[in-house]
Amino acid sequence: MSGLSVMKRSRLLRGNCLSDLFKRGRGRQFGDGTCARILGIETSCDDTGIAIVDGAGRILGDALHSQQSTHLQYGGIIPPVARELHRKNITDVCERALREANLRVRDVDAIAVTVMPGLALSLMIGRSFGQYLSKIGNKPLIPIHHMEAHALTARMSEKVDFPFLVLLISGGHCMLALVKDVADFYLLGTSVDDAPGEALDKTARRLKMRNLPEYADKNGGAAIELAASKATDPFQFEFPAPMTHYRDCSFSFSGLKNSADRMILKMERGHDVLGDGVIPDLENFCAAFQLCVAKHIGHRTKRAMMFLDRRELLPQDKKTLVVSGGVACNNFIARSLQTICSEMGYRFVRPPPKFCMDNGIMIAWNGIERWNADVGVLRDPIEIEKLEFQSRAPLGIDWTDVVRGDDIPCRTIRSKELYP
Repeated sequence: MSGLSVMKRSRLLRGNCLSDLFKRGRGRQFGDGTCARILGIETSCDDTGIAIVDGAGRILGDALHSQQSTHLQYGGIIPPVARELHRKNITDVCERALREANLRVRDVDAIAVTVMPGLALSLMIGRSFGQYLSKIGNKPLIPIHHMEAHALTARMSEKVDFPFLVLLISGGHCMLALVKDVADFYLLGTSVDDAPGEALDKTARRLKMRNLPEYADKNGGAAIELAASKATDPFQFEFPAPMTHYRDCSFSFSGLKNSADRMILKMERGHDVLGDGVIPDLENFCAAFQLCVAKHIGHRTKRAMMFLDRRELLPQDKKTLVVSGGVACNNFIARSLQTICSEMGYRFVRPPPKFCMDNGIMIAWNGIERWNADVGVLRDPIEIEKLEFQSRAPLGIDWTDVVRGDDIPCRTIRSKELYP
């Protein structure tokens, strides 16, 4: 019997299972009577998130199980561990979301589930659970692209019209895309190696920041941001700007991360830092590293804006940059992007921090968007049963060569503009 089957059987034996949720009362009714309600499932990485959202953007129920404390002990995400924690907690998370909404599965209109991209072992659990809910509830299933969901989340709380430019920055991704419609994306640039969140996390780990009480319970990016905010001289250290000679919108953080590794090693040797000790001037080091990350992201984003302006792909009176993903929670990086938006005449939109992180809300909302547009909604039980997940999946149509071909010169943002 599969892990998911064992999970479901265990719930049935305990008498507090999802099947019971189909049999109890009808649940809360809403005044309009026509607003679709979608249950969204997110398990692309290390968080188990399930939420119910309606067509008006109201969050009816939301539950999340974070694996952060577990993976912090390993120094990174271990896929088999993440899979087991998803399998162990997904039913509880779903029940909590439904209870908060005072709804049963039969009260929702469809099930939306992340099926790409992400960790294969994690995606498998969410996909199977979504198929299970779809089958026993006789509900349509809506497969969701994780990055498309991040891109459209801002439309749940703010008026953001198509088309717009989106920047998605997280621990696993860094990409710029033109969003023309719900399922119409054009990729302008993506990371050629490490993502910014990965570079921040690994650098924080190399700095041994977990050994300091004020950073011990924070992920790497949050720890570096907090330390940087305490810097007395953000220009004490200097990192080389990545890819300045490449006139495209691609990102690279591997070289920056390696530069940080070499600099830390040199300082440890020069100051006889041993064992669990940390380098002196840690806050200034973090500020300089974060500054370089922000400048690189801003530089590529500015070129994307110039590309769109040159080709007149956005309306001049409604040019919008949407920024989402876990690294979008970094306020220093957000402020640097706001500076660029002001220069380029763009409106800056960032969802609330909770919505920038992986969660069931964004998946449910993307389900609403697809439901309303009638795009990618699976209703055939055989088609639903055959649904596959994909650990790697492109975002829309690849325009990276088109951007490169335009050969657009672009001035990098000056450090003094971010640290006046």
